[in-house]
Amino acid sequence: MSSLETFSETSSKPASQTAKIQRAILSVTDKTGLVEFARKLAQSGVELISTGGTAKLLRDSGLAVKDISEHTGFPEMLDGRVKTLHPKVHGGILHRRDLPAHKAAVAEHGIPPIDMVVVNLYAFEKTAAKPGVHFEEIIENIDIGGPSMIRSAAKNFQDVAVVTSPSDYDAIAEEMAKSGGALSQATKWKLAQKAFATTAAYDSAIASTLEKLSPEGKASETAFPENLRLSFRKIMDLRYGENPHQKAAMYSDGSSTGVANARQLQGKELSYNNIVDLQAAWDLAQEFEEPVCAIIKHTNPCGTATGKTLVEAYKKALECDPVSAFGGVIGVNRPMDADTAEEMAKLFVEVIAAPSFDEAAKAKFATKKNLRLVEIHDVPQKWVLKNVSGGILVQDNDIRPLTESDLKVVTKRQPTPEEKRALLFAWKVCKHVKSNAILYARDGQTVGVGAGQMSRVDSCKIGAMKAVLPLKGTVAASDAFFPFPDGVEEIAKAGATAIIQPGGSVNDSKVIEAADRLGLAMILTGVRHFRH
Repeated sequence: MSSLETFSETSSKPASQTAKIQRAILSVTDKTGLVEFARKLAQSGVELISTGGTAKLLRDSGLAVKDISEHTGFPEMLDGRVKTLHPKVHGGILHRRDLPAHKAAVAEHGIPPIDMVVVNLYAFEKTAAKPGVHFEEIIENIDIGGPSMIRSAAKNFQDVAVVTSPSDYDAIAEEMAKSGGALSQATKWKLAQKAFATTAAYDSAIASTLEKLSPEGKASETAFPENLRLSFRKIMDLRYGENPHQKAAMYSDGSSTGVANARQLQGKELSYNNIVDLQAAWDLAQEFEEPVCAIIKHTNPCGTATGKTLVEAYKKALECDPVSAFGGVIGVNRPMDADTAEEMAKLFVEVIAAPSFDEAAKAKFATKKNLRLVEIHDVPQKWVLKNVSGGILVQDNDIRPLTESDLKVVTKRQPTPEEKRALLFAWKVCKHVKSNAILYARDGQTVGVGAGQMSRVDSCKIGAMKAVLPLKGTVAASDAFFPFPDGVEEIAKAGATAIIQPGGSVNDSKVIEAADRLGLAMILTGVRHFRH
């Protein structure tokens, strides 16, 4: 659907004075739909001027195209850095058709009018986001001529149409076909608004990237920039937000990675809450190297497990809390296969996220028309942002892994090898549970989850109460220190035999004493994982 909307009559020129588009310049990086759009322009009698690879594509597709160098009488030069920065380009775009002096000036210098500019920019954000990208490549992907033409056309929107998004091609071509080759002032104004937003976002992305680099291409030592520029493009309006009375939309950072840029294969439109849970499921699934399945309900894991195969991981995850899993969101870190799909299809879930789905898996899910299947290609988020009134909070993403040197056994009893594996598994999952968080687990399987309580001892009790599987012989993970021994006592009462926690309480000695008295092994990590 085009984003072109009704024009509020701010223009001083009435729509009846809009002239037929006779000449267009086309120079795009994203060539999606360009050939068909250019063909429709040519059918409307529009002369096509183009540059470099865009001109070659159009010419190879059988379209008559004038090269920019032929139009300007000057060759492209400096490896393409200079090709459209010329009076015959910008004069043709910027002169006002309603001013006799402007018309006389361009006529005197032999500058033909350009009535449409079709430009999208070098993919700077994608280039800058590539792992190991060289500084020189980042600099060369700063577009100069493109933004200049976009801004010129947008400034002179009453006379020139500026097209920056392939999503608008169809609507523009349809309007021109109905109007004899013209576009209304309403359309030109909306296109100009989008154009200025495009160049603003582009400049913001460049400034934000270069601020973090030195001329040698090294990362800046400053953790956070002095000026935080955020630029996102709306990719979809959502039915509503967390609740039906709240409006909502989703925006993309342009990186082509992550949940916002995921590919939905089937199912209903994603809701705001689906997307929030989807992020939680995906983040947890990425914690593990081995096959893992994370089942999320209201951003908390109600079941997580690893396995030798994905289907084994799913079955173990479901065992933790099959009641809460109903209507949940699932994230996995392996391509979805037919065996796993057959098992998952037995349960009602809202969304399933995976790196990919094989054809057999898609066939298994095909009968569940409302089930959303989402493919995600991801790199870890660097920052986490949270709104506060009058500003915004920014922090590093919580991706701190444990090392062997972090693990300090503080009890008389050492954890067994099996307990240690279970503790490290529980620690990874516990990080994704809302604070105060207590998680009971076995090696590779969650057993009980106590999430989001105001009192840590209550989380200990609720995690035990929620457990469907036996708790005897489990281990427990706590996202932050135990302020008092009562939490340790509740965990022991539930049947757990070992605990992993950050430590750091003024009562650590009393907490450790309680663990010794109860025969528990305890590991301190020195790392806290609050999740608010």
